[in-house]
Amino acid sequence: MVTLSPRVGRLRAPNPSPMTLDGTNGYVVRAGPGALVAIDPGPLDDRQRDAFLATARELGAPYAAILVTHGHPDHAPGAAPLAAATGAPVYAHPAARFPHDRTIADGERFTFGDAAFTALHAPGHARDHLVFVLDDERALFAGDVVLGTGTVVVAPPGGEMRTYQRTLHRLRDEYGDARALYGGHGPEVREVRAKLDEYIAHREARERQIVAALRDGNDTIPALVEAVYHDTDRRLWPAAARQILAYLIALEAEGRVRAERIDRKPTPHEAALLDPDLSKLGEGPEAAVVRAELGYGTPEPLRRYVLS
Repeated sequence: MVTLSPRVGRLRAPNPSPMTLDGTNGYVVRAGPGALVAIDPGPLDDRQRDAFLATARELGAPYAAILVTHGHPDHAPGAAPLAAATGAPVYAHPAARFPHDRTIADGERFTFGDAAFTALHAPGHARDHLVFVLDDERALFAGDVVLGTGTVVVAPPGGEMRTYQRTLHRLRDEYGDARALYGGHGPEVREVRAKLDEYIAHREARERQIVAALRDGNDTIPALVEAVYHDTDRRLWPAAARQILAYLIALEAEGRVRAERIDRKPTPHEAALLDPDLSKLGEGPEAAVVRAELGYGTPEPLRRYVLS
């Protein structure tokens, strides 16, 4: 375990990938001399479960609770086996579809030992997303709302761009003075307000790029990907297409963009971005994360988008 503060330690799951970076971060919070709290037990992997159990033995305390930020397959599935091994209850968002014992209201405050937490509903990346605040350290456990490195995937149907942006603004307005942010991936963040400002600015700048590309006549998602993400590794273009779709849905709902279906089959290049072939990923954990994060499942039709 990597010690991050007097209370907080990090256990990184052994699941590195392009979507999970160096692996999914799990956390152990010392809630006093006789209790621990686990946050994001991670994927269904005996090695990560055993790491949480070994940490409890080393610290000489049991788990009082297991908190899960959201239900994506690299964060939540490990909760059930850890709960079975420890007897600790699992806390989750009311919309969570994975096994849990208790749901948490927005703004609810709860205490384990001498550690008090506040839960924030934080949708946008996922509908069932929570951010946990460790009150005495003024620290945020942000899951996949904010990462230590890079930016976050916001992809329909589970991801909603305007909802996500509102979550970022709320965190900055209410917790910009936080002393630490512990994301679901990457290193810890100590300059929290600056990181939130960076995330907010990035989303606004990307939207301006998309609107400018539409103005220049790039009227389909594949054309917009080529215009906006031309400097990005082409292997990431299918993910970029999902990001652009999230922006376009928001712009259309606001009346700033009109969409119409194009009456022809997508070209092979267009189809590779709108409905990529994921069969080569197989059915393993990495494939599950890709499908969940990017919202694949229903082929996206070819549409023309124009500014209103």
